[in-house]
Amino acid sequence: MDILGIDEAGRGSVLGPMVIAGVIIPEKMEKVLERMGVKDSKRLVPNRRTILSRKLKKMFEYEIVVISALEIDKMRADGINLNDIEKNAMRDLIIRLNPEKAIVDAVDVKAERFQNYLCESTGVNVIAEHKADDKYIEVSAASIIAKAERDAQIAEINKEYIKTGGIGSGYPSDPTTKKFLNNYTYDEMPEFVRKSWATVSKMK
Repeated sequence: MDILGIDEAGRGSVLGPMVIAGVIIPEKMEKVLERMGVKDSKRLVPNRRTILSRKLKKMFEYEIVVISALEIDKMRADGINLNDIEKNAMRDLIIRLNPEKAIVDAVDVKAERFQNYLCESTGVNVIAEHKADDKYIEVSAASIIAKAERDAQIAEINKEYIKTGGIGSGYPSDPTTKKFLNNYTYDEMPEFVRKSWATVSKMK
């Protein structure tokens, strides 16, 4: 059986895109991925993630959805919350890749509700669990591809600002990211800043 793993990167970031990746792994390849060292991307150093992501993209069918900061802000302004933004993107990935089975990292606090929605809206057998990226190697593979893509996009943005101290990881708790944001008024923020985030919106 071919299994689609889906995961995201950059959900909580105040800078840059949210990236959602889906990768189809035949069950017979699970042991191969284990031997390659595939695991939840958070447990891998950046260079290893990049190498594994390249290998996985050569070996398997995959798809990446990049949702920019501007798109996130617009959808939130239209009343679509972050959970729904992610849920809809995952639904569309499942429909496009049309696997026999899908396993996703649940974003809803109620994983079963999230699972039921994806099953009903796609017609595919979907398993949705919290921390699926740590439990299922298919989701670990997707997490590596998503995180490597997001890291690459953040690195590209960072090049423009490195002389003034850089942008950091993009997460609100990062001191470098905080310092970067404090260089601007709300209306001056670059387009890769999620202006709908509380960290930024309170600067209005």
